[in-house]
Amino acid sequence: MYTRFCAMLSRASLWIAIVGLLLVVLCVQWQVVGRYIFNDTPTWAEALAMLLVLYVTAFGLAVGVRDSGHIGLESMVQLLPEVWQRRVEVLIHALVGLFGALMIYGGWVWAKAKWNEVKPMLGVTDAVDYFPFIIAGILIVLFSIEHILAIFSGKTVEPAWE
Repeated sequence: MYTRFCAMLSRASLWIAIVGLLLVVLCVQWQVVGRYIFNDTPTWAEALAMLLVLYVTAFGLAVGVRDSGHIGLESMVQLLPEVWQRRVEVLIHALVGLFGALMIYGGWVWAKAKWNEVKPMLGVTDAVDYFPFIIAGILIVLFSIEHILAIFSGKTVEPAWE
């Protein structure tokens, strides 16, 4: 049940990242059209595109962690005795989960610090720049736990996009 929940979160994150990427393209296109056709550059388009890039990256990062798309040294682990392979894989996923927890903490600290500042081009709080770190951190922790549980149960985590 936990794996199905994580797969659903991963698929939703992937779709959010795809939609966000399309919105980035539309923002940039609107900025180009405004500048060269209407001679009136929309000031919000670049700021929104840069903000969306943070969200696209965060959701894509989380999906990459779940689907094991991140850089790894599996060949080194394969050289170890079988009993050590499992221990090292658990350690790797625990460290990735710790990194996610640090992302949550750091994002929260910065979001609180920037809450009262406003982005002049968008009229929203500067804290929105740090929400993707919190969201991605939560997803990374959940997905790392899923990988650790899978290792102990002798299963593998199947990518959500397959």
